Amino acid sequence: MTIAAEKTQAPIIYPDCDGNPMSDNTKQFRWIVTIKENLDILFDDRDDIFVAGDLLWYPQEGNNKLRQAPDVMVAIGRPKGDRGSYRQWEEANIAPQVVFEILSPGNRLKEMAKKLKFYDQYGVEEYYIFDPDRLDFHGWLRDEAGGLSVIDSPETWTSPRLGIRFDLQEDQFTIYRPDGQRFLTPTELAKQAEDERQRAEDEHRRAEDERQRADDERRRAEDERQRAEDERQRADEAEQRVRELEARLRQLGEEIDE
Repeated sequence: MTIAAEKTQAPIIYPDCDGNPMSDNTKQFRWIVTIKENLDILFDDRDDIFVAGDLLWYPQEGNNKLRQAPDVMVAIGRPKGDRGSYRQWEEANIAPQVVFEILSPGNRLKEMAKKLKFYDQYGVEEYYIFDPDRLDFHGWLRDEAGGLSVIDSPETWTSPRLGIRFDLQEDQFTIYRPDGQRFLTPTELAKQAEDERQRAEDEHRRAEDERQRADDERRRAEDERQRAEDERQRADEAEQRVRELEARLRQLGEEIDE
């Protein structure tokens, strides 16, 4: 009797890299990093918000061909931490709610249409595209019917999920935090941190100078008190000598009268 060998299914590998570069040029890279880093800073105190840049997202278990690597994505309800990829079935089946794509001259309309279809199909709630070369900004928001619909005025739009505001002018695109501060480039963030450090150092130096002046004033006051005490003591001693002298004179006068 022949016993058929039990066939074992090989585990499915979900690569952490798709072989494509994160960006095609420095301008695209700078915008990707700026948005990702500022979102990290904005939600630093939220342990339940995961922000990633150029991370492969696999929406369905068992299919390693179905994937996208958004330039920036935000998954609300998922813990911070390092990941090789975002495997949705391991993330409480939560799809990234917000996705950003930064265009480069190499991006094709067909490619972006495929991405829009993917994000629409697999649950993205807000999808934003920015072209830094043409200063074009577009957005889509999931509507009541369940699909992504074009945002009519993205140039003055505030993200419902993130609370950040977009401002597109003729010659400038700016993103603002909910507190009104604009998103800064990594260089600007580093300079801001250095300025803050310098201000803190200056404040510390001023406080130290004030402390030193207070100590000097205290020492001068102590010296004045000591001088006053010495003067009082000398005055007391002089008065004592006078009393002793007067007593001696009275004694001599009595001796003469006798």
